[in-house]
Amino acid sequence: MSGDDGRTGFAGAFWRGSDPGFEEAATSRVFNHRRPSRRPVAVLRAAHAADVAAGVRLAASEGWQVTVRSGGHSWAAWSLREDTLLIDLALLTTMSYDPANGVVAVGPAVRGGLDLDPYLSRHGRFFPVGHHPTMALGGFLLQGGIGWNCRGWGWAADCIESMDVVTADGELVRCSESENADLFWAARGSGPGFFGVVTEFRLRTRPRFVKLTRSTYVYPVELALEVLTWYAAVRRDLPSSVELTAVGCTPDGLESPALVIGGVSFDGGPASLTALDTCPVAAKALAATVAEPVEFTDLQAEQVRASPNGHRYFVDNVFLTGAVPALVPALVSAFTDLPTAKTFTVLGDFTPLLSRRPPNLALSVQTDLYLGVYVICETPDDDARCRTWLSATMHGIAPYSAGCYLGDSDLTVRPDRIMSESAWSKFRLIRAARDPEGRFPNFLGTPLQ
Repeated sequence: MSGDDGRTGFAGAFWRGSDPGFEEAATSRVFNHRRPSRRPVAVLRAAHAADVAAGVRLAASEGWQVTVRSGGHSWAAWSLREDTLLIDLALLTTMSYDPANGVVAVGPAVRGGLDLDPYLSRHGRFFPVGHHPTMALGGFLLQGGIGWNCRGWGWAADCIESMDVVTADGELVRCSESENADLFWAARGSGPGFFGVVTEFRLRTRPRFVKLTRSTYVYPVELALEVLTWYAAVRRDLPSSVELTAVGCTPDGLESPALVIGGVSFDGGPASLTALDTCPVAAKALAATVAEPVEFTDLQAEQVRASPNGHRYFVDNVFLTGAVPALVPALVSAFTDLPTAKTFTVLGDFTPLLSRRPPNLALSVQTDLYLGVYVICETPDDDARCRTWLSATMHGIAPYSAGCYLGDSDLTVRPDRIMSESAWSKFRLIRAARDPEGRFPNFLGTPLQ
């Protein structure tokens, strides 16, 4: 049922389980088409912060818990939980930039690449949004935010100046380093475990890059051990202006997987990428693009092609630790033996990030190497094979895990650490004080500690 019919008092739309349109309201904005059977009791598509606060109070009166959806990009569909009110923030898409301080105020459903980036470009500013342009800012920021060039610029969540949060009591409060600092700390990195609803973020932006330069080498998978061993060493020779990845995928025009080494330099120019020319087997590359200009819109379009809508996803990740001679051989099959043509694996480098002051966030597990595995299929008939492959792959890599990133995890399938021991203890204390009745249902699955 849409609109205020006098029964709920919401300016937005509200559906109970028996209402026409409920199923679409509950599931249509879930990006992963491998959707769970879990369903909420009701869905509120809030029109503004007052609707959100009223929704939390309604849930309390009905004895429901509350889940939240900003953009629907969580692989495990965390917003779909039983016995809950799902508050969908799809209508909270305002943007306002203040040139006096470089801060942009955004609603949680603003899409980073499609909405915020074009808006900021008109002001000559940039924010390190998520790689997929349709990803909304709410979940992305609450999980920490591995955005563009996180390697050099740091976690997107560390660029939050302040935020407005509806608490478990149904109260709208401002959160920052000086106001409700406990909520501010807990929100940045706890993702679906956060015990509140963010209705607006204020983000510190940076001057927009002037020129992007990219180098890409496509290697046959038979050289994966040599190339990945070289990658583990050469990554320390690239400046922080370069986003660096090693990707196992099946490129267009090839019938089998290949290993793609790529670097995108933000204003560093060709010289910042020269280390990528030093691979000892560079002459055996199947294709190479060396220090060529590239447009940001083209990079985003590539992300959409790599992670298409309307597909079924199985995803996992680890922050890697361990000596290279043992670690690299354990990774090879994750890059070379892919279960579908659309599956891809990404090895990212965070070396410059670890040299910076550790951010004061709930997000507290990270190493200098990050592995994300994205298994993509199209029909339910492929599910069992894809799940089996991912489980076996992660089982072989798990001994080298220091923990995982919430944005690419499914703790119901493979639990792992999401915070340091001290951060986890602090988070639990704040949660107990701020949400003693458990209005928000905590993580789906149990993190390891």
